[in-house]
Amino acid sequence: MSTQATYDDANLILRLYELRREEKMRKAREWFTGNFAPASMEDAMKIAPPGSPENAMVRQVISYWEMVASFVTAGVLNQDLLFQSTGELVFVWERVRAVAPSMREFVKNPHAWHNLETVGNAYIKWMESNGPEAYPASQTMVKNMAGSGAR
Repeated sequence: MSTQATYDDANLILRLYELRREEKMRKAREWFTGNFAPASMEDAMKIAPPGSPENAMVRQVISYWEMVASFVTAGVLNQDLLFQSTGELVFVWERVRAVAPSMREFVKNPHAWHNLETVGNAYIKWMESNGPEAYPASQTMVKNMAGSGAR
């Protein structure tokens, strides 16, 4: 059951949007969208090997959305308002979903990306409740954007 969004929720959404527009973050998001679509941990390591600029961009994008998701799971940010404001969180979750279990094992942290997973899956349910074809269409879009260099 959702709670009523507040003025503070709206201000936080606007601040998060401003952070997404920062030049380095924008570049990382652009690269991630067009290039990071691993099917396995081995793919992830080839696409963005540890210590590489690509790895730094992947970590920047994922950690940003993990942080945003933590605001929702901690009750600091209204989930419905976030879902109505952006689709990028579920996009990022779709891109890393396949490698999440391997990443958790690799970093020896069973809670890695836990907030992103929790909120990403809630977002999927929200999409399905608003239109049964929305999530499959979103999955197709995510797959088709790999390698596109799309913004």
